[in-house]
Amino acid sequence: IFDGAVNLYGSGIGAVIVTPKGAHIPFTARLQFECTNNIAEYEACIMGIEEAIDLRIKNIDIYGDSALVINQIKGEWETRHAGLIPYRDYARRLLTFFNKVELHHIPRDENQMADALATLSSMYRVNRRNEIPTISIRCLERPAYVFATEEVVDDKPWFHDIKMFLQKQEYPPGASSKDKKTLRRLTSSFFLNDEVLYKRNFDMVLLRCVDKHEADLLMHEVHEGSFGTHPNGHTMAKKMLRAGYYWLTMESDCYKHARKCHKCQIYADKIHLPPTSLNVLSSPWPFSMWGIDMIGRIEPKASNGHRFILVAIDYFTKWVEAASYANVTKQVVVRFIKNHLICRYGVPNKIITDNGTNLNNKMMKDLCD
Repeated sequence: IFDGAVNLYGSGIGAVIVTPKGAHIPFTARLQFECTNNIAEYEACIMGIEEAIDLRIKNIDIYGDSALVINQIKGEWETRHAGLIPYRDYARRLLTFFNKVELHHIPRDENQMADALATLSSMYRVNRRNEIPTISIRCLERPAYVFATEEVVDDKPWFHDIKMFLQKQEYPPGASSKDKKTLRRLTSSFFLNDEVLYKRNFDMVLLRCVDKHEADLLMHEVHEGSFGTHPNGHTMAKKMLRAGYYWLTMESDCYKHARKCHKCQIYADKIHLPPTSLNVLSSPWPFSMWGIDMIGRIEPKASNGHRFILVAIDYFTKWVEAASYANVTKQVVVRFIKNHLICRYGVPNKIITDNGTNLNNKMMKDLCD
């Protein structure tokens, strides 16, 4: 892949050799002489060819976004500019070193890597000794802020701020006015008895608040303890509420605990159906198989009072027939099939419905017979 760039800063060329395994080998150079954009494209193409020859490559596919260079080297376009004829002849001589050569023109959007190399080399100032700064690309696996983040250890229970407010009317340090208002609203549903905090349920039953360690013990005991029946997460949460325990993330924690249970994963009943082969619904010819369904009720209703749309789709051509009605009764469906399907496209071979009472009834069977 090659590309050239001529801009206000100067001229640069870039080429990338992509191996069959997907490895990228970039090459770039800054042109110290005056040149046009077409000459820069030729220089980039020749540089890539020469590097491929040095790497002992025998089969090569050349891609570039310059239609002029590609088609002139292939011989499909005539080379009229006198300054491009030596470039064309030299490129053709270099291609004789390969066993197989294919040249392809690609859009500029697909040539971004070589274009970036050419633009970068045109901006760099290079002295006579070719001393240029080396660009090294590192691989960062995590965001930068991860390396600067300090671990915060919080060994306090989730209800610590609520308990302190009920005991001493103290707010957490650094709390805003909005945080203080939220805390006051939360504490209205809690009750403190000595050192034990309770949560008032909607039926005014007091539930004992537990910390993370106690919650883990409770979930283990309820799920797989002496009387545990390995219930699901919702059932576990209801059992602990009936037993008089509470914490904020009770239901989600119970759900996660049940999903991670090793015995449940091995011995639980499989609710998924076994894999079976798919039945392909294929129509042998146009308008032989139709699917019919109803859309509605639509609110607000149309100006003519219609609230439903009866739709029929041909499985072969995907042609759609539709009509709106105030009510879709079995008489309406039969009339729709006669007027919109049979009279227009002939008698269908199959009609597929969702077995609704207005789509699958005695009148429909008589029509099909």
